[in-house]
This record gives sequence, C-alpha cells and structure tokens, in this order.
Amino acid sequence: MLPEVASWLRRRTSTAADWPARALLDAKGATGISVVLPARDEEATVGAIVAAVRTDLMERIPLVDEIVVVDSRSTDRTAAVAAAAGAEVVAQDEVLPGEGRMSGKGEALWKSLAATTGDLIVFVDADLRGFTSSYVTGLLGPLLTDSSVAYVKGCYDRPLTDGERQVEGGGGRVTELVARPLINMHWPRLAGVMQPLGGEYAGRRALLERLPFVTGYGVELGLLLDVHQHAGLDAIAQVDLGRRVHAHQSTEALGAMSGQIMLTAWSRLERHGRMIPLGAPSTALTRFRRSAAGHDALTSDVAVGERPPMIEVPAYAAARSFSPGRG
Repeated sequence: MLPEVASWLRRRTSTAADWPARALLDAKGATGISVVLPARDEEATVGAIVAAVRTDLMERIPLVDEIVVVDSRSTDRTAAVAAAAGAEVVAQDEVLPGEGRMSGKGEALWKSLAATTGDLIVFVDADLRGFTSSYVTGLLGPLLTDSSVAYVKGCYDRPLTDGERQVEGGGGRVTELVARPLINMHWPRLAGVMQPLGGEYAGRRALLERLPFVTGYGVELGLLLDVHQHAGLDAIAQVDLGRRVHAHQSTEALGAMSGQIMLTAWSRLERHGRMIPLGAPSTALTRFRRSAAGHDALTSDVAVGERPPMIEVPAYAAARSFSPGRG
C-alpha cells in the first residue's frame, strides 16, 4: 500500500457510531439534505428503509429534509409501499422526459439529481435487510463537519446469503474479483476504498451535478474514479456502517455486471489519459450452458450508456437557477 493511502485511511476512515444524529443536527445549519433510494421491484424491503429514515431522521430529529424513491419501472407494489411509508415517489421516466429514456440503476441515480433539492444527497439501495438510520447519519457525518470532504463511501461486512444460511465475508464477489484488482492496478491511490461498488454513499450536489453518470452497473465505480480525478483523494472519506445484508444475484447476472464494470474502467482509463486509445473494446459477452447437444453458446451485449453531467442539461440548470442557496 502506498504511504499516502495509509495516511488517507487513518485520516478519512470513521465509523457510524462517531456521528450521532443530534450532533449532526447542530452542524446541519441551513444545509438541505436529501435521501434517495433507487428502486426496482423492491416492495419487500423499501418500506422499512423509508420508515426508519422518516421516523428517526425527520420526525424524532429533523436532520433529513426529504426522502425520494426513484421507481425504476417496477412491476410490483414498490411505489405504493414506499409512498405509504412516507417517501416522495417519482417515476424514473417522468423526470426530465425531454432527455429520453435509458435503463439501469445509474439512470435512476442521475434522474434523482433533478428530483431532489438537497445540498447533500445520500444514496441508499432499496434491497437492504436490517437497515438502520445510522447508515444515513454515518454517511452525512464527514460532509457536515468537514467542508473539504465532498464524497463519502460506506464500507461494511458483506455476508453471502444462501437460503437461510449466511457465509460471512462471502459477499461482494464482483468487488473482490473484478473491481479491486482493477483499482489496485490502475488507481493505486484508491486502494484504501474498501467497498468501491457499494450502493451506500453520499456527496455534495455541487460535485455530483458536474459528473457523468454511467447508466448501468458501473455507476458506482465511474463516480468514484471521476470524483478522484476531479476533486482528489482527500475529498473522499469512508465510514464503516457495520454490516450489509441484501439479496444476491446469480453468477450469470454477476458476469454481466462484471462486464459493465470493466467497460466503465476502460472508459475512465482512456478519458483520464491513463492509456493510449486502442479502439473500443467489444461489448459482447459469450457464456456457455450445457444442453442435450453439448454446450450452447449464449452471447449478450453488456454495453453501458452514460448521461452527461446534470449541470449541462438545460432543464436542470434552469430549474436550479430559481433555487438560491442550493447546490
């Protein structure tokens, strides 16, 4: 590990317990805070997350100003459950309709910038089990108490859930097999970020609105690399949130996710001047399944789209101009 990474780890890593909500309320002042949940078919978990944030951080302690669930074309009762729990629910495709429709988690996150008003935005995945509001306060702590921090990543233990059994340390397979090796090889100063692909993080609107958003699974990696490029390592902090339990995807789904993450890394290597352009990589991913005839080759396209910095979208820029003191 590079000496500057070891130094960053000591200075910029804290725990959720270090940031009690009442102390953060004193630091909040006039800062607007939004909590965003991108959600697609998460009716089983989204309500409990929204209810915890609303009860703990809006009713008991008025720290959070709004909870927005961006419904990403759910086919279940996600929107109804979230609204009943107290969230403002917006349909992904109804936000900035003039910008067209794209798919993926990153699209929902990008659209959330236009659907919220906070100066600080906290992102929380909607499939978490056993969620507590300390996730939110932990992520807000460094932002509210240190103006030099612009982006905060959550870190945690990630067990792998297999039916009723949990394998400690078995989660985060794409992180350990794909993202971490890539980061250590090409961005060694980010080697101290423990959960580069984690879905719980927070940032200042003034920074987030100036970054492009990959629309698919590479969104977290793309944001981390772009924050580092634009703001530097010391603008990033991380907070230990304890434990993260959520639904896990199939190996086949993780393969497609890995492809999108590798494509995102490739785009940043080129864009940030870290490699000589050699032509675009293939976006075809071929896998094999055994059949009665032997092995069938199945090829899918793992290409990822990208949205421009939100500040460049005329409708967003016009709307923000009427919100003095925001951003």
